[in-house]
Amino acid sequence: MNALTIKSLIQQRLPDALVEVSGEDGAHFEALVVSPAFVGLSLIRQHQLVYAALGERMRAEIHALSLRTLTPEQAQQHRHSTTH
Repeated sequence: MNALTIKSLIQQRLPDALVEVSGEDGAHFEALVVSPAFVGLSLIRQHQLVYAALGERMRAEIHALSLRTLTPEQAQQHRHSTTH
């Protein structure tokens, strides 16, 4: 398993998402997922959508995934606050 495969799997399930995945050891990864599909959903539900995209691979191939999910508006606010 590699970061590019994880990114592809997430984008297949959430095609409008901006996905960034990093991780070099093949088992531990960090992901940022920004998607309009997250609007109105709890943080837990947002994470469940991402985990669903990864399916069995979450149990079998990915040892750890540090996940950050944002709506596009939240991402915009975050970018704005870090530039001022």
